[in-house]
Parts: sequence; C-alpha cells; structure tokens
Amino acid sequence: MSFEGYVDYKRREFCKDVKCPVQMDLQTKEQGTEEYENIRNICKTDCRYTTYQFHHWLIEKGFLIVRPE
Repeated sequence: MSFEGYVDYKRREFCKDVKCPVQMDLQTKEQGTEEYENIRNICKTDCRYTTYQFHHWLIEKGFLIVRPE
C-alpha cells in the first residue's frame, strides 16, 4: 500500500544496496532453478545481516515503517 508522495521498499533493496555476497550470487542464477532456490534458502534461514543493521539502513535511507491502528 503506497502513500501519495512516498515510495515503497522494493524487495531485496537492502541486500542489493549493501552488496550482500549471497544476493550478488543469487542475481547470477536463473529464478526458479534449483541452484537459485538453494541460494535463496540461505537468505531465509541464515541471513548475513541482522535486523538491527536492516532497521538502521531503513532509517538512513529515510524509510518510514507504518501500520494501521
């Protein structure tokens, strides 16, 4: 859900911006292949970055986290 005058976070924007080595490897694989899914599982279960790092990246980039009341 977008708000007028704002942009939504794009999937893997953080990963690409910090040049995560797992993301860089993932980008070289064809989506849907077994190799792609194996690398993607690293992101799901063993991310190299913390929520603290992600949260502070969001703040530095000017993102707002919103939710309905």
